[in-house]
Amino acid sequence: MTTPPQDVPILYWDDAPPPRRKRRLWPWIVSLVLVIVLFGGAAFAGEWLARDLVERGVRGALASELGVPADQAEVQVEGFVIPQLISGRFDEVRIEAQDVSLQGFTGDVNVTARGVPLTADGPLDSAEASVALDQEQLRTLLAGVEGFPEESLGLSGTDVTITVDLNVFGVAIPVGVGLTPSAAGGALVLTPASFTVAGASADAEGLRNQFGAVADVVLQPWQVCIASSLPAGLTLTDVAVAEQEVVAHFDIASGILVDSTLQDPGVCG
Repeated sequence: MTTPPQDVPILYWDDAPPPRRKRRLWPWIVSLVLVIVLFGGAAFAGEWLARDLVERGVRGALASELGVPADQAEVQVEGFVIPQLISGRFDEVRIEAQDVSLQGFTGDVNVTARGVPLTADGPLDSAEASVALDQEQLRTLLAGVEGFPEESLGLSGTDVTITVDLNVFGVAIPVGVGLTPSAAGGALVLTPASFTVAGASADAEGLRNQFGAVADVVLQPWQVCIASSLPAGLTLTDVAVAEQEVVAHFDIASGILVDSTLQDPGVCG
């Protein structure tokens, strides 16, 4: 009886190395992102700390030099602070302070300065400021102007309004006057622009013809010196009524930080 042939295993030799196991890329990407996030967080923390120190320092200076309480002032440094600290100059600094007491009146102050030296030992690139007065603050400012009827003062549209009584043969005739604000020689000037008598509109010529020289009191401009309440380095450029406030705009001399004469009170020309 013949035994059937059995399968004989055949051996194959392969000199090639076993295939490499592919490394996954995503752990490296995650690690890289994690490093970037941590670095960015550290940089952000440093930037936040530097900004806080600078802004608190400015508020402290306002409190010590001008008597402005820190909680009344908002300070904002534009851009990244750390590079500007390294350069020794701030690109732009904005300061807003509420109810700042100036000589003779109180108002809300807004200052924008560009190219501000870190140690205040050089000129600014440029700067401007504004002072906003509401109706009560404006009334206080004008109370010192002789003959001005500040108790009747109001704000309407783009005008300051007052009521003046004209005495004609012992009879008081109220005349409403709309005054247009402007700036001249460091002073706030209020120029009569419109009139009402007994609810009817009138003009300057009509008032002169009707009341004669008595009408002079309502036809005259009123002015109050602003420059004497502020440093000489601030030049009053414009005054206007906007949103129930009288807003005065100023240009600030670039050398105000280093020239003591620009820090002294100004004068009206």
